[in-house]
Amino acid sequence: MTPAPIVISMGDPAGVGPELAAAAWALSATAGLPPFAIVGSRRVIEQAALRRGIHAVVTAIRDTDDAAAVFDTAIPVIDIGDGTYAPGEPDDAGAALALASLTHATELTRTGKASALVTGPIAKSRLAHIGFDYPGQTEFVGAACGVAATDAVMMLAGPHLRVVPVTVHVPLGDVPGLLTTDLIVRRARIAAAALARDFGLAAPRLAIAGLNPHAGEDGRMGHEDIAIIAPAVAALRAAGIDARGPLPADTMFHAQARETYDVAICMYHDQALIPIKVLDFDEGVNVTLGLPIVRTSPDHGTAFGIAGTGAARPGATVAAIAMAGACAARRA
Repeated sequence: MTPAPIVISMGDPAGVGPELAAAAWALSATAGLPPFAIVGSRRVIEQAALRRGIHAVVTAIRDTDDAAAVFDTAIPVIDIGDGTYAPGEPDDAGAALALASLTHATELTRTGKASALVTGPIAKSRLAHIGFDYPGQTEFVGAACGVAATDAVMMLAGPHLRVVPVTVHVPLGDVPGLLTTDLIVRRARIAAAALARDFGLAAPRLAIAGLNPHAGEDGRMGHEDIAIIAPAVAALRAAGIDARGPLPADTMFHAQARETYDVAICMYHDQALIPIKVLDFDEGVNVTLGLPIVRTSPDHGTAFGIAGTGAARPGATVAAIAMAGACAARRA
């Protein structure tokens, strides 16, 4: 069965999202990307493409059914309203357009009109200014799909590494109090199930990072590794999941160590994101696990400072579309 086209929310029109979506279309044949449609403003996409040096036809379509028919010769855009293209100059009108794009693209995917959702970068502070009450797009998409925030799990994936942070956008000082054995087990189980379902890994191997230096060194550098993380590893193993740890995080990410696992379950944001951004900065993909839909996103922000200059590299957007397509094909 051929999956429906993918939809891409264009992100903030003042950021790099619109131009990188257009750049991904220009690279689609050589990169082997499946058909997709951009949800947003046709005029913004057209102007962003031209600023990027992409002289392409940008065609407004009514819905995803029309995307595949025009994809080879034009950039298909589900036009949800006019917008202003002013790269590097974010404003509330642009944030509202970005939110409308995200909302419509999520609904198209949730209802099966699209096989996967790729979300363009947004500015959380701008969205909060217009009433967006979510920490980020992951939580918004999860809520739209009826999935609890604790069950919408963020995984960052690239050619060299996959990581899942157990706690995400919280102050570092709050992390020890937020970690529980149940939370680690739940997120690790969701990760294992998603790797089997969407990535074709029948028996995924999980490396569970410790919280403290040297994984606590038998309690001399903190008690969380013994009291919270070790019981989670034991519970995962009892459930038949190939998990080991808690492991010292400072020795988990060199090349030889990475060969021993399929995903690293990390205790906090930077423990997960620093290594993957070192290894896979231009090809990192944010994947939301635990959803009834496939959702990916390039692992970078709006980059207002370089929007419209041609300096933004499209690798992560191309990788996000390719990964979304591969996951959707496995589900189909």
